[in-house]
Amino acid sequence: MGRGPRSPSLLVRLGISWLTNALVLALVAGVLHGVHVANAGDLLAAAAVFGVLNTLLKPVLRLVTLPLAILTLGIAWFFVSLLMLVITKAIVGGFDIHGFWTLVAATLIVWAANVALDFTPGPWQLTGRRRRLRRRRRHELT
Repeated sequence: MGRGPRSPSLLVRLGISWLTNALVLALVAGVLHGVHVANAGDLLAAAAVFGVLNTLLKPVLRLVTLPLAILTLGIAWFFVSLLMLVITKAIVGGFDIHGFWTLVAATLIVWAANVALDFTPGPWQLTGRRRRLRRRRRHELT
């Protein structure tokens, strides 16, 4: 039995991740009046920064906050996700989120979009956790 289609290169997977982040951040900016992106370049920069933060910093913070997450039944990890948007906003000048509740709403939208992407087949599933889930499901079926 064949192994199935070959996985795309790292560069392609990073590009898909970057564009997916850009689409999700564009959705957030389009839905929430308190989120502003100056131009497409700033949107792409915010998507790149957000992606790097989620790849490198977020797992470390989730590990460090594990005891607090256990005590709060996972609510602490919501604030780790919120922090990723705060840091992105601080780094990218043309990406602004005004107000705490707008930040909370933006975090919820990003979370909901990622949950939807986890269950929707497409090229975005070729990166990270989605790729592993797809592989696991494929192996369970065989």
